[in-house]
Amino acid sequence: MSEPALLESRDARGVVTLTMNRPASFNALSEEMIAAVQSALDRLGGDEGVRVVVLAAAGKAFCAGHNLKEMIARPELAYYQQLFAQCSRMMLAIQKLPVPVIARVQGIATAAGCQLVAQCDLAVASTEARFAVSGVNYGLFCSTPSVPLLRNVPAKQAMEMLVTGEFISAQEAQARGLVNHAVAPDQVDAEVERLLASILAKPRLALAMGKELFYRQREMGIEAAYQLAAQTMAANMMDGCALEGVSAFAEKRKPNWTR
Repeated sequence: MSEPALLESRDARGVVTLTMNRPASFNALSEEMIAAVQSALDRLGGDEGVRVVVLAAAGKAFCAGHNLKEMIARPELAYYQQLFAQCSRMMLAIQKLPVPVIARVQGIATAAGCQLVAQCDLAVASTEARFAVSGVNYGLFCSTPSVPLLRNVPAKQAMEMLVTGEFISAQEAQARGLVNHAVAPDQVDAEVERLLASILAKPRLALAMGKELFYRQREMGIEAAYQLAAQTMAANMMDGCALEGVSAFAEKRKPNWTR
């Protein structure tokens, strides 16, 4: 196809928008799409000018999951192992990115597309969006999508989604913790912008340290988590932005952050 699978734009504030651009295939996670997103994340991870990444999609769907037509064309164990490993690497790259990633969900997000929403740090959805881990409807349990889903949604609710493959509404996704906000279609951009403005008002380093700590401590026992959190806070406190912020609080003024 002549147009790229992934469109990228950046504004003066350091907000990068990655837009999946295969609306005809409902932005399925084909090999092409996975590679494009992975390449962008790898590049952005080393760019200190980036402050926030918004993951969006063109067309009526956010992402319909893996490209099943592409998969069925190569019924080989080695190929499937490689494909799912590549997809898992891409998902983990979102978590490892040192800046927040916001999913902007305007339409359906199914199977690995629902996984993509769950993997992002934050998510804003249109009330027209719907969510499902629907692989079981085709005899394929959504095993890899279950990983971030269970880390977003309570266990019994996640299991119900996984064993039934049924859709839930954006409002239900918000109630279960899969998305942060479900708003009218014409309010999605405004809600994303509200989050962006709040994030951009904070020091980049503090957010980067906090994001890394957030995900690392989640997998630990509570004692190890507290130990790591205390070390992270101590290191954060030595940064100039934190020292300025605390001084500003004590002096009853707004902080003057230079970075």
